[in-house]
Amino acid sequence: MSRLFVALQYLLPHHLLCRLMHAVSRSEIGWLKNLLIRVFVRGYRPDMSGALEPEPLKYRSFNALFTRALRADARPADADPLHIGSPCDATLESASAAQADQLLQAKGHTYTLEALLAQSAWAARLRDGLYATLYLGPRDYHRVHMPLSGQLIGAWHVPGRLFAVSGAVVAHLPGLFARNERLVFAFEGEHGPFVVVMVGALFVGSMSTIWHGAVTPSGARGGVRQLEPRLAAPLWQPRGAELGTFNLGSTVILLLPPGIARWHGVPPGTRLRVGQSLGSLLP
Repeated sequence: MSRLFVALQYLLPHHLLCRLMHAVSRSEIGWLKNLLIRVFVRGYRPDMSGALEPEPLKYRSFNALFTRALRADARPADADPLHIGSPCDATLESASAAQADQLLQAKGHTYTLEALLAQSAWAARLRDGLYATLYLGPRDYHRVHMPLSGQLIGAWHVPGRLFAVSGAVVAHLPGLFARNERLVFAFEGEHGPFVVVMVGALFVGSMSTIWHGAVTPSGARGGVRQLEPRLAAPLWQPRGAELGTFNLGSTVILLLPPGIARWHGVPPGTRLRVGQSLGSLLP
């Protein structure tokens, strides 16, 4: 059944489905958005305790609920300035070290840094470094935050497919994260550079950032596109600050160069919250 589901991924009209989801999820028609919200809440039971608005039906659309903001005290940052915080509420898929330029997707499947980043210079800087893969499920909070303090020095959009990123697909579809549409953010931190990748997925109609606004409206095409900041957010952001939002769920990949950090040994499958410590910078 898993292999059949994966085979189906190649046949689905990904961007058409995303355009439809984009429209439906933003509908403010009362009965429609309330129906979507009730079905979602019954099926996934999202934790609303930290939300600015804890009542699901008060959101103006299904997407507004999905991209809900949290209270300022809902995700306190780890007190140690050397700790690397989780950039999102997610399930940790892996936290490991790259083998030269190879990253593990799942047992039997690897992909390269250059394929993921679509950029050879940054791939060379991150060779033999650390990486963490975090999966955001439907019930998770879908805003992405800074894992470390740093200044944005580059951002680019990589077009691609929008395969689902569920466990069955990740396990059986080679090079998934390097084939899906994605946003790449390169930062210079106080202890060295780091990169955050937001990977799109089936039904992820768009992703947005605090510097660029909506970046990937459904059906985006063309080659790799460098992104220039057009909003007033400072390029330097402290650890824990919000950097972007998934409109529906997906995956975040955090990349660090060799020799600046170590992971804490958090086991795969661990449920994480924004700011929860994944590792430490080396003093």
